[in-house]
Amino acid sequence: MAVVKEKTTVTQRLHAECPTHSRTEVVVRDVRAVIDEPKERDGTNMGPTPTETLIAALVACTNVIGHKCAHKHGVDLASMSIDAETVFDRRGTQLLEEVDIPFPRIRLVINVTTNASDDSLERVKTDLHRFCPIAKVIRNSGTQIEEVWNVTRG
Repeated sequence: MAVVKEKTTVTQRLHAECPTHSRTEVVVRDVRAVIDEPKERDGTNMGPTPTETLIAALVACTNVIGHKCAHKHGVDLASMSIDAETVFDRRGTQLLEEVDIPFPRIRLVINVTTNASDDSLERVKTDLHRFCPIAKVIRNSGTQIEEVWNVTRG
Protein backbone atom coordinates (compact mmCIF):
# COMPACT_ATOMS: atom_id res chain seq x y z
CA MET A 1 0.00 0.00 0.00
CA ALA A 2 1.46 3.35 -1.07
CA VAL A 3 1.57 6.14 1.47
CA VAL A 4 0.06 9.35 0.17
CA LYS A 5 1.79 12.44 1.49
CA GLU A 6 -0.59 15.35 1.93
CA LYS A 7 0.52 18.79 0.78
CA THR A 8 1.46 21.14 3.60
CA THR A 9 0.03 24.22 1.88
CA VAL A 10 -3.17 24.24 -0.16
CA THR A 11 -5.43 26.82 -1.77
CA GLN A 12 -9.01 26.62 -0.58
CA ARG A 13 -11.77 27.89 -2.83
CA LEU A 14 -15.45 28.40 -2.28
CA HIS A 15 -18.23 30.16 -4.11
CA ALA A 16 -21.17 32.05 -2.65
CA GLU A 17 -24.41 33.26 -4.12
CA CYS A 18 -26.06 36.16 -2.32
CA PRO A 19 -29.78 35.93 -3.18
CA THR A 20 -30.80 38.47 -0.52
CA HIS A 21 -29.08 41.17 1.50
CA SER A 22 -28.74 38.74 4.43
CA ARG A 23 -28.63 35.20 3.01
CA THR A 24 -25.41 33.78 1.64
CA GLU A 25 -25.44 30.35 0.01
CA VAL A 26 -21.93 28.92 0.19
CA VAL A 27 -20.65 26.05 -1.94
CA VAL A 28 -17.38 24.34 -1.10
CA ARG A 29 -16.40 21.05 -2.74
CA ASP A 30 -19.81 19.35 -3.16
CA VAL A 31 -21.27 20.77 0.06
CA ARG A 32 -23.77 23.60 0.39
CA ALA A 33 -24.34 25.73 3.49
CA VAL A 34 -26.52 28.73 4.20
CA ILE A 35 -25.46 31.67 6.34
CA ASP A 36 -28.26 34.09 7.18
CA GLU A 37 -29.65 36.60 9.64
CA PRO A 38 -32.64 36.00 11.92
CA LYS A 39 -36.05 37.33 10.88
CA GLU A 40 -35.87 40.13 13.47
CA ARG A 41 -32.89 41.50 11.50
CA ASP A 42 -34.70 41.14 8.16
CA GLY A 43 -33.17 37.76 7.36
CA THR A 44 -34.87 34.49 6.49
CA ASN A 45 -33.38 32.54 9.41
CA MET A 46 -32.22 29.72 7.11
CA GLY A 47 -28.86 29.33 8.82
CA PRO A 48 -26.53 30.71 11.45
CA THR A 49 -25.35 34.31 11.20
CA PRO A 50 -21.83 35.09 9.96
CA THR A 51 -20.66 35.65 13.54
CA GLU A 52 -22.32 32.45 14.76
CA THR A 53 -20.64 30.65 11.85
CA LEU A 54 -17.25 31.90 13.07
CA ILE A 55 -17.87 30.45 16.53
CA ALA A 56 -19.22 27.24 14.99
CA ALA A 57 -15.98 26.97 12.99
CA LEU A 58 -14.00 27.33 16.23
CA VAL A 59 -16.07 24.59 17.90
CA ALA A 60 -15.73 22.29 14.88
CA CYS A 61 -11.98 22.88 14.64
CA THR A 62 -11.62 22.20 18.36
CA ASN A 63 -13.39 18.88 17.76
CA VAL A 64 -11.29 17.86 14.73
CA ILE A 65 -7.89 18.96 16.05
CA GLY A 66 -8.72 17.78 19.58
CA HIS A 67 -9.40 14.28 18.27
CA LYS A 68 -6.23 14.35 16.12
CA CYS A 69 -4.19 15.35 19.17
CA ALA A 70 -5.85 12.65 21.26
CA HIS A 71 -5.03 10.04 18.62
CA LYS A 72 -1.42 11.29 18.48
CA HIS A 73 -1.08 10.79 22.24
CA GLY A 74 -2.95 7.47 22.37
CA VAL A 75 -5.92 9.00 24.17
CA ASP A 76 -9.34 7.51 23.47
CA LEU A 77 -12.10 10.10 23.69
CA ALA A 78 -15.21 7.97 24.11
CA SER A 79 -17.37 11.06 23.75
CA MET A 80 -16.98 14.80 23.33
CA SER A 81 -19.35 17.75 23.35
CA ILE A 82 -18.50 21.43 23.25
CA ASP A 83 -20.49 24.43 24.41
CA ALA A 84 -19.43 27.94 23.42
CA GLU A 85 -20.33 31.23 25.03
CA THR A 86 -19.09 34.49 23.58
CA VAL A 87 -19.00 38.13 24.52
CA PHE A 88 -19.76 39.93 21.24
CA ASP A 89 -19.43 43.70 20.93
CA ARG A 90 -22.00 44.43 18.21
CA ARG A 91 -21.26 48.14 17.83
CA GLY A 92 -19.32 47.41 14.65
CA THR A 93 -22.06 45.33 13.02
CA GLN A 94 -24.53 48.04 13.99
CA LEU A 95 -22.27 50.59 12.23
CA LEU A 96 -22.06 52.65 15.42
CA GLU A 97 -18.26 52.63 15.66
CA GLU A 98 -15.28 50.54 14.65
CA VAL A 99 -14.51 47.76 17.12
CA ASP A 100 -10.95 46.39 17.16
CA ILE A 101 -11.83 43.20 19.04
CA PRO A 102 -15.48 42.27 18.34
CA PHE A 103 -15.19 39.11 20.47
CA PRO A 104 -13.19 40.03 23.58
CA ARG A 105 -13.91 36.66 25.22
CA ILE A 106 -14.94 33.20 24.10
CA ARG A 107 -15.49 30.43 26.61
CA LEU A 108 -15.41 26.83 25.42
CA VAL A 109 -16.67 24.13 27.75
CA ILE A 110 -15.24 20.87 26.44
CA ASN A 111 -16.89 17.78 27.89
CA VAL A 112 -15.05 14.51 27.31
CA THR A 113 -15.33 10.96 28.49
CA THR A 114 -11.99 9.17 28.60
CA ASN A 115 -9.88 6.77 30.62
CA ALA A 116 -6.71 8.72 29.81
CA SER A 117 -4.37 9.83 32.55
CA ASP A 118 -4.25 13.49 33.55
CA ASP A 119 -0.76 13.76 32.02
CA SER A 120 -1.91 12.36 28.68
CA LEU A 121 -4.91 14.66 28.63
CA GLU A 122 -2.67 17.66 29.38
CA ARG A 123 -0.59 16.79 26.31
CA VAL A 124 -3.79 16.74 24.23
CA LYS A 125 -4.81 20.16 25.61
CA THR A 126 -1.35 21.62 24.96
CA ASP A 127 -1.28 20.37 21.37
CA LEU A 128 -4.85 21.56 20.74
CA HIS A 129 -3.75 25.04 21.80
CA ARG A 130 -0.71 24.78 19.50
CA PHE A 131 -2.38 23.38 16.41
CA CYS A 132 -6.03 24.50 16.07
CA PRO A 133 -5.85 27.00 13.17
CA ILE A 134 -9.20 28.66 13.84
CA ALA A 135 -8.33 29.22 17.51
CA LYS A 136 -4.93 30.63 16.51
CA VAL A 137 -6.51 33.15 14.13
CA ILE A 138 -9.05 34.20 16.73
CA ARG A 139 -6.48 34.45 19.55
CA ASN A 140 -4.10 36.41 17.33
CA SER A 141 -6.91 38.92 16.72
CA GLY A 142 -6.86 39.76 20.44
CA THR A 143 -9.68 37.51 21.64
CA GLN A 144 -9.22 35.60 24.88
CA ILE A 145 -10.31 31.97 24.51
CA GLU A 146 -10.93 30.18 27.76
CA GLU A 147 -11.13 26.39 27.65
CA VAL A 148 -12.88 24.62 30.51
CA TRP A 149 -12.47 20.85 30.35
CA ASN A 150 -15.00 18.65 32.13
CA VAL A 151 -13.61 15.12 32.19
CA THR A 152 -15.69 12.06 32.98
CA ARG A 153 -13.78 8.86 33.51
CA GLY A 154 -15.29 5.83 31.91
